[in-house]
Amino acid sequence: MGLAWQQGPLATGAIGRFLVPVELPERLLFAEPLRRRMRVRFGDSWIADSEDVVLLHEPARYPVAYFPLADVVADVLRAEERTTRHKDLGTTSWYTVSAGEASKARAAWQHTELPDYASDLKGRVAFAWRAMDAFYEEDERIVGHAADAYHRIDIRQTSRHLIVRDGDRVIADSSRPLVLYESGFAPRWYVPREDVDETALTPVEGHTFCPYKGLCSYYADGAAWSYEDAWTEVRRISGMVSFEPDKVDVELDGKRLRQEPGQSVISHGIDRDLTVEELAG
Repeated sequence: MGLAWQQGPLATGAIGRFLVPVELPERLLFAEPLRRRMRVRFGDSWIADSEDVVLLHEPARYPVAYFPLADVVADVLRAEERTTRHKDLGTTSWYTVSAGEASKARAAWQHTELPDYASDLKGRVAFAWRAMDAFYEEDERIVGHAADAYHRIDIRQTSRHLIVRDGDRVIADSSRPLVLYESGFAPRWYVPREDVDETALTPVEGHTFCPYKGLCSYYADGAAWSYEDAWTEVRRISGMVSFEPDKVDVELDGKRLRQEPGQSVISHGIDRDLTVEELAG
């Protein structure tokens, strides 16, 4: 998912490789200007507002936004005695974040003894995503994590023949599925509801959340799922159904699909104070 997550080029489980004559380090960190205005809300107040955010891509982590201390409201950060040590970036100092009546311990951090090669993060602080009330780009709320410019989704119409079976029972039969290509994942095939035997779709309690597609519902012990009201950018898959090829038999043009590297989803929790109802609405 993106540059350093899931199977991206800087991830620990990268599916590709760099064609270089010498072996690269196991861990590569990448910092870059976000080039977007980002704001942080906590305790009913704006506590940070910056057009100079640096985004850090670290293997196996979502992108993290670092704000200049000058763009953080005065007296919001209270230094704690506790420090930790980052394996690449040295000593990390932690802060309690306070605004109005709200206060949250270990809600922000700063790398205070950075090596020379990581000077891009000097004088900057990051806020724990789930500890804050909300993050915004301009006036729109960003949920899940800071937007990763290297995460891409393409959806394509196809006339290939897709059949889904559970034993001898045909659950779906379609010659008009959509294929969704997403950074860090193997292709996913989505079938129109009209081509699915909905009596086989027993809803499962609970949802997962994708910062790029929205709220996901599951069926038949997780063998199928649907973004019933997918976000605008991926609206074409709204209400369609996709199937997990390791739980049911999925055939594409007569060839059975297998679970591929990158096919397993690592679910993402929903931001603090953001309910399922709000996401669905």
